[in-house]
Amino acid sequence: MNFTLVQLRYFVAAARHRSMTGASRELMVSQSAISAAIAHLEREFGVQLLVRHHAKGLSLTTSGERFLAEARGLLGHADEMAASAKAFGGALRGVLTLGCADTVAPFYLPPLLAEFAERHPEVEVHMTEGEDDGLRETLLEGGCELALMYDLGNNVNGNGGGESLDGELLARIPPHVIVPPGHPLAGEKAVSLRAFTGEPMVLLDLPHNRDYFAVLARRAGISPRVRFRSRSPELVRALVAAGQGFAILNQRPATDTTYDGGRVVALELTDDLPPLPLILAQARGIRPTRRAAAFAAVCRDWFVRGRRPLRVT
Repeated sequence: MNFTLVQLRYFVAAARHRSMTGASRELMVSQSAISAAIAHLEREFGVQLLVRHHAKGLSLTTSGERFLAEARGLLGHADEMAASAKAFGGALRGVLTLGCADTVAPFYLPPLLAEFAERHPEVEVHMTEGEDDGLRETLLEGGCELALMYDLGNNVNGNGGGESLDGELLARIPPHVIVPPGHPLAGEKAVSLRAFTGEPMVLLDLPHNRDYFAVLARRAGISPRVRFRSRSPELVRALVAAGQGFAILNQRPATDTTYDGGRVVALELTDDLPPLPLILAQARGIRPTRRAAAFAAVCRDWFVRGRRPLRVT
């Protein structure tokens, strides 16, 4: 086959932007060079990869979607080979791009990144944060190699139930309730959700999370009266501390103090409720680079140790 890595990079950029113009700007080459590279690939492989829409950009054909996944994998490993060749017999080098869900990042990324840097100081890590759907698209578009996220049943195949991502289960995070210190149940260690029947609720209102909380309420046999909704876990905690209702959360900060100086009390739940699976996800069919495999190993070790820091001597 007569094609080059440069031509593949041009095609991947055009597919990512859905535009010759966008690819041209990113790569700082002419649109005609992008177009010629893609035309060469189409002739070489005998398939149409992109459909050109007048004044509306580009779209991928079915063959183009499959070719895009293969091209990303080949380019990723070409970059890895170049980094490895520069470090034969030496340390792992290069760039690793990680994604992480907004609600997960503050709890896990700092210690994981610190341990990864301790083990592989010459790897440069880039981060991208977002909600689960956005991270899924970023993974599929090659914007990151791995993403730390919840498997909420519609993203991941392997430990979950989607079709486009694979995920490795790292932990199962159980739900808990938070209440203000003056709540009648604040002195309890564990309660049933049914104890909050009729009370106002502050809902963490994120896509998919709200569906998960609805499942918990149905399992417990209650219909919460939602007083406030927020996409911010910290605002949810602050509203609860201010006496505006109870809330169901999964991640538990190390402190009970809110941003505005209020306090919340966390209570375990006695109900048989499903936890949230925390996974390390990647695009299906893409072989991980050595850098991605090394970060996955750090995640496994850290969670197996019970989320304790690595003792460096």
